[in-house]
Order: sequence, then structure tokens, then C-alpha cells
Amino acid sequence: MNVKTFTLGIVGARGHTGAELIKLVAAHPNLQLAFVSSRERAGQRLADHHPEITGEVQYENLDADAVAAKGVDAVILALPNGLAAPFVAALESARPDTVIVDLSADYRFEGSWYYGLPELTRTQYNGEKHISNPGCYATAMQLAIHPLLDLLAGPPQCFGVSGYSGAGTTPSDKNNPELLADNLMPYALTNHVHEREVSAHLRVPVEFMPHVAPHFRGITMTVNLWLNQVQTREQIAARFADAYAAEPLVDVVDDAPWVSRIAGRHGVQVGGFTVAPGGKRVVVVATLDNLLKGAATQAMQNLNLALGIDELTSIPH
Repeated sequence: MNVKTFTLGIVGARGHTGAELIKLVAAHPNLQLAFVSSRERAGQRLADHHPEITGEVQYENLDADAVAAKGVDAVILALPNGLAAPFVAALESARPDTVIVDLSADYRFEGSWYYGLPELTRTQYNGEKHISNPGCYATAMQLAIHPLLDLLAGPPQCFGVSGYSGAGTTPSDKNNPELLADNLMPYALTNHVHEREVSAHLRVPVEFMPHVAPHFRGITMTVNLWLNQVQTREQIAARFADAYAAEPLVDVVDDAPWVSRIAGRHGVQVGGFTVAPGGKRVVVVATLDNLLKGAATQAMQNLNLALGIDELTSIPH
């Protein structure tokens, strides 16, 4: 077991995911939080916002060159889509060996980056220093579809519902509790970036219809799949049980999982396997916490893998 201590910086630390990352880092025996970057909180003590953190680390407003100059072993980029490139370029130039885990969609289609959905891709990891963290919806979709890939007769149809934390902290209709009250808000009903992401990585077309609900955290993903051969419910359930038997963060359950039972937990639940008359259509339900397995927990799995640490270090399971 690797007992070395690695230095880590987080860019975009004020957001919901950044807050969850800080909790995981605080519990990690092999990581030392060297800096946290947030424009809005620059100069404030991290411990004043996160009591689990001890010491005098303060939020800093760091540009790309300042981040690279810190000389840390690893950097997690928890920024909105479209903002990662300057940081990646500066780090590549100043310290090519720095591990970069990017939580945005910016590099999920980049072949030279390792796409880190550990339960499906860890065997493909080949020492890459650049890791693209999957999207939250995309994680749920792929884990719900993957065990049935060889049986698909057409594009899976995925109906996703997320808590409003998935819309980030910048005010919008999709994270406005008043507008969401007693409401379900559909958006980006075709060509969502996670639809393209799943289609690219599973190498099958996928249809995705996202919605935002009034709860704060957690995703429910209901997936309708047409099959090329007749299957029983027992056969479907056995495929999922076999696929994820060795995965501590994937819980295959009998009934359809509830999002209220996954909030605050680090894994995913998959179940509710329902086969239509005729045996060639099945519905699968997956739930996960979009801030944890959909973002921060998965980033920690990927960082641990890249640093040669046990994958589940600091992750309760």
C-alpha cells in the first residue's frame, strides 16, 4: 500500500462539488490540501466554511499560471464547462507530471485523456496523467445500460431527473427553488452533452431526456431498452448482479431504487428490473447522488487510481 503523501489543489472550490471534494480530502490519509481557488471567497479561511479542515489554508483567486506555479502533485478542476483549457495548458508546460482530474465536459471526448468511470474503464487505465471525470447523468446511464449492451435492439431511451444542485450555484431557472416548487422542469431534450458522452463511450446511440426536480441532490435515471432476444426478469437481474458483483459502490437491488435513499451516499443503486410482455423490452432504474458518485466521489476514485492508492481510500462504502 502506498503511504506517500501527495499535495493537491482544487480549482473551483466554492461550488457544491468542490465542497464535497474538500470533505473527501479531509478524510484522506495520503492527500495534503495545498490550495483551494475561488474568486468569490478569496482571502477567507477554508476552515470557516469547512470545519473538517484544520489549519490556515485560505481560498485564493488563482489564474492558470498561479495554479501551475504551486507545483503540486495533483489538481482537480471543478469548473464550469469551457474553462479548463488555460489551466491544463499551464500545468502541462510547468509540470507535465501533475495529475489533472477535470470534472467538466471539456475533455470527455478527447482520446488522449483517460475517461474515468472506474467500474467500466479502470482496466483501460494506462498511467495517464490527464483524467476526464464522467458526467453525473452519464454515469447513471452507462451503469444502467452496460450489462445489456450485447442485447440492444435499438437506442436506449433514458428519462433522467436530477436535484437542482446539478444546475450549479450560478442563479438560473433550473436551480431556483421557487420556480421548481411543485414542478418538474424539462430541458435540453435532444443532443444534451451527456447524451453525446454516453453514445460516444458505449459506442451505441442513446436518447436522453433530462429534467430538474425540486429536491436538492440525487438523480433518478429510468432507462427503457429494447432487446434483440427474449429475456426473463431473472436473466436480466443475473446479468447486473454478475457485472457488479465485485464493485463496492454499485448496489444491485430488487425493487426500483428511490432517490431519497441515495442522497448523501457514495455509490449507485441499480434495480427495478421490469420486463414487458413478450420479453424483448426491459426497464431499468438507477439512482446516484449527482454531487458524489456523479462527481466528487468518482473524482476521488480516479485520483486514487492515478496516484497508486487504493481506489476507495477516504470513500465510505
